[in-house]
Amino acid sequence: MKDGTGRIGGEQRAVVIGAGFGGIALAIRLQAAGFQVTLLEKRDKPGGRAYVYEDEGFTFDAGPTVITDPSALEELAEAAGRRLSDYVELLPVSPFYRLCWEDGYAFDYVNDQSELDRQIGAKGPADVAGYQRFLAYSRDVFREGYEKLGTVPFLSFRDMVRAGPQLARLQAWRSVYAKVSEFIADEQLRQAFSFHSLLVGGNPFATSSIYALIHALEREWGVWFPRGGTGALVRGLIRLFEDIGGQVETSAEVAEIEVRDGRARAVVLKDGRRFAADCVASNADVVHTYGALLGGTARGRQEAKRLASKRFSMSLFVIYFGLRTHRPELQHHTVLFGARYRELISEIFKGRELPGDFSLYLHNPCVTDPSLAPPGMGSFYVLSPVPHLGNAAIDWAVEGPKYRDRIFDYLEARHIPNLKADLVTSRIFTPHDFRDELNAHHGSAFSLDPVLTQSAWFRPHNRDAEIANLYLVGAGTHPGAGVPGVVGSAKATAGLMIADAGLAV
Repeated sequence: MKDGTGRIGGEQRAVVIGAGFGGIALAIRLQAAGFQVTLLEKRDKPGGRAYVYEDEGFTFDAGPTVITDPSALEELAEAAGRRLSDYVELLPVSPFYRLCWEDGYAFDYVNDQSELDRQIGAKGPADVAGYQRFLAYSRDVFREGYEKLGTVPFLSFRDMVRAGPQLARLQAWRSVYAKVSEFIADEQLRQAFSFHSLLVGGNPFATSSIYALIHALEREWGVWFPRGGTGALVRGLIRLFEDIGGQVETSAEVAEIEVRDGRARAVVLKDGRRFAADCVASNADVVHTYGALLGGTARGRQEAKRLASKRFSMSLFVIYFGLRTHRPELQHHTVLFGARYRELISEIFKGRELPGDFSLYLHNPCVTDPSLAPPGMGSFYVLSPVPHLGNAAIDWAVEGPKYRDRIFDYLEARHIPNLKADLVTSRIFTPHDFRDELNAHHGSAFSLDPVLTQSAWFRPHNRDAEIANLYLVGAGTHPGAGVPGVVGSAKATAGLMIADAGLAV
């Protein structure tokens, strides 16, 4: 029965803005804890960066395609009294990645120690022992940085001080590349074990060595892919949320978070609909949240200005394409290193124009799940890290098609013979689309750059410092980007919201 305020019984009404992985995970945890949750999504279907395109029988996952901590998703389902396996099937991927260089060298990154040792030894015999030391370091960082701190909110500087001794012991001020280089001498192997920070928007030469934990994360649980694509995982989690009573509204673009007397009171959509709330959480871009959704408040304007002055991660240029032929010789995940590494990455993060060369990630999911393309055909995407719009004001409407053709020429010459002759369909997603479709500041693909001075307490907090019932979740808050990161942020934020509402965890 609804009371006079429109709520059911004495339930707390929570509104979550943005149905990316962080928003969905938070909505599930809150609904399971006793809130009545409404999840609002600007686009026509949930997913955020994990959107899905369908063209001529091909299914294209728009965003994340690497699932590295299935236990976090299983725990999320268990918090709602459900089993993840009832909603989605996760398939193992091996090798995790094939890494390819222009001189013809290739490294299959697998979760088999003897095979890793064999490949490392063939490249640099002394690096076998060095890799073992790096793996031990990575596991140490994983325990301290992920297992202990990954789902704990940093709300005061005291929280950072408490973590300080461990961060110092792990030399968190050093970069991922510098730390890897301490253990491994061969340059290509250094690249093989330092590129992971790019998966969460971080420059390997600037991002804290804490992000070396990604290697141990993958070794701990493996790399997985949902049957039906990442979109099937999104659909499964949404179905779980609805099964436990949650409400999802799509094509629901938020215009304003209504604030009165220092508290968020409602969320108002651009179509005029208003959702009253006891608490509000935003999975939207952090600058957009404060600058646009809270732009009518002094707090919003002040915080948006402060955040806009921060360093932001690079953007991405993505091509989704379908071919008439399946290409089983290509691995599920392939990383193609260009002729330059350090110089190219510097230009991607700091450059004022589009670099003349590129390094690429190529996704070929049909080797794991052929259902993502018509029979005998292949569904692909290829992405190239590029500067964000705040650094390089590139006219992507003009440059995008040219850049697509350059990448296709490169792939056809080196990795996918007859690509253009076999091409059935293609589409591109540029930094302009990150800005316009996802409201990403500067078209950044991963929000704030995860350097040490923008991590943990230094990152936007999971609960706003002044608006007591306003919360953040997702890539822009602690612990950061990536599916494990944003699912971890949901756990941290949910813990705060549940405690603040006086509900049992």
